[in-house]
Amino acid sequence: MSPRALLFALPLVLAGCAIVAPSYRDASVPIASRAVFDPSRYLGLWHEVARYPVVFENGCTDVTAEYTQRDDGLIGVHNICRKADGTTRDITGTAEVAGPGRLKVRFPSVPFVAADYWVLWVAEDYGTAVVGAPNGRSGWILNRTPTITPDRLAAAREVLDFNGYDLSKLEVLSP
Repeated sequence: MSPRALLFALPLVLAGCAIVAPSYRDASVPIASRAVFDPSRYLGLWHEVARYPVVFENGCTDVTAEYTQRDDGLIGVHNICRKADGTTRDITGTAEVAGPGRLKVRFPSVPFVAADYWVLWVAEDYGTAVVGAPNGRSGWILNRTPTITPDRLAAAREVLDFNGYDLSKLEVLSP
């Protein structure tokens, strides 16, 4: 593994530790993943339009995630972080379907850590999605384009609120 990949992956490991990563949701509120979820429609490029702060995205001004179907049945995951100075970081891993709307995401450079990645909501056209984790240490609003319409953003925020997330901590990156 390259030193650059290690520097990108190491914070992810640290973010998994309760001491380092705060929870952005009230754990007493039940969280629900999308019961009707088609992983094949979820494939493709997504733009992060809002997020809860996580160490491994510090300084990122533009983040994309691309999901592809692999021959082994897993989903390929490729995340790219673009910084204001023009530099980029990326990490590649896999995801497996763990239940309706639930994925387990793994990155080879982050040993022994499989992150719960729950799709809490996805628009009917699969153009906007809300993703979170039961532990509340992460959450994202993703869109197929870099900008999101106000009605989609409002709907996504409602989903986060319904699932116990603290909306005052949400960083909106796109109007």
